[in-house]
Amino acid sequence: MSDTQLPSKRYRTLVLILLTIVYGFNFIDRQIVGILAPFIQEDLGLTNTQLGLLIGLAFATFYTVIAIPIAWLADRYNRVNILSIALATWSAFTALTGLANNFLQIGLARMGVGVGEAGGSPPSHSIISDLYAKEERAGALGVYSMGIPLGIMAAYFATASLMGADSDSVDWRRIFVFLGVTGILLAVFVRLVLREPTRGAMEFGDDLEVEQPPFAESLRTLLKIPAWWAMCFGIAFGSFVSYSFSAFQTKFLRILDPSFDFQTLVIVLGIINGTTYAGGAFLGARIADKWGKSTIRAYGWLPAISIAICLPLGVLGFWVDSVWVHLVFTTFLLFFLGIYLGPSFAIAQTLAPINMRAMSTALFFFILNMVALGGGPTFAGWLIDVFKNNYAELEAMRYAMSVTCLFFVPSIISFLVVARVLPRDWAAAEKRNEVLLAAAKAKT
Repeated sequence: MSDTQLPSKRYRTLVLILLTIVYGFNFIDRQIVGILAPFIQEDLGLTNTQLGLLIGLAFATFYTVIAIPIAWLADRYNRVNILSIALATWSAFTALTGLANNFLQIGLARMGVGVGEAGGSPPSHSIISDLYAKEERAGALGVYSMGIPLGIMAAYFATASLMGADSDSVDWRRIFVFLGVTGILLAVFVRLVLREPTRGAMEFGDDLEVEQPPFAESLRTLLKIPAWWAMCFGIAFGSFVSYSFSAFQTKFLRILDPSFDFQTLVIVLGIINGTTYAGGAFLGARIADKWGKSTIRAYGWLPAISIAICLPLGVLGFWVDSVWVHLVFTTFLLFFLGIYLGPSFAIAQTLAPINMRAMSTALFFFILNMVALGGGPTFAGWLIDVFKNNYAELEAMRYAMSVTCLFFVPSIISFLVVARVLPRDWAAAEKRNEVLLAAAKAKT
């Protein structure tokens, strides 16, 4: 494909920024429940187990299951249309969350958010992979992954700006409605601005079309790639801990020091997430691209090292007696947690055949979110209630979060497996794409 056929650098940058913003909204709507958890729990009379289910399993089950058929559609039909409809859907259910009056109603609303958000990442990853060559893909997907910390930061800032003057009486309903309406407007903008890129353009060129395989074939192909599997479980177990933290951190800190101003707390947490976590995601992607030129194994080694550092930081952060000291530990923890995002996303896209990229992302997120988002907050909430039988709630949270941190161990092991088997699977992926290219040329 000639340079004249490539989208301009300015347009590619615009698309990447816009997709990152959409991904940020994904995490605003996801994170806001954890931030407002103390107020939602008090207003609706929820137990810690119910709160964990609300943040975790109720959302994750629908998010992960629906993502697979949506990815199948995204590998065949207009991805911009799918993305804009998905964004409008989850934003509408975010607004409806603010109208819930009991656990059943808010649970149904969060399920609706999960259904909508299922259509976010698969088409976005696929679009980015058709705009950036594999040598730039980890960096581009690393920028995209910064939507996570930036979205979390925006969630904290939105809470701080909309909560009002009284930190003890937060109108959580108004915050959900405002975010939902804003997301619907963004969906309209996405549909008007983005253009559907040529599928496989970075490998095949604009003049070749790739045949789309049946669903079962896509599934069988991806499940036969060991490095892909290991990467999925590596990021899943690491995120198991991070989702548990985000679900109960604000509640822990309010119990740790009830006099600490809540508005100040959410502003500081927003700044930390938007700088250190985003910085870790950006730096991790850049290091992976640079180190990966010397050895492909770097895409496994880098996440393994960063998560090994997270383990002691996570445990110690819940055993300090000061909110500020906890926030210092959180700063370093979030930085190292961000590092594994870019390499993991790049592996998911590069190892998948070109005509299965959206499906690769969907299956990747199926494993990630069923284990991490579905399991993490649910497990932590249940464990807190278990420890409350013998300890005060503060101590129960400390023990529960310390146990939860042990899930970093299988994450480290999984990424070490990635480092071991990735060179072979990377080479096999390149051969598969060469076969697809030859088949596409034969039809022209």
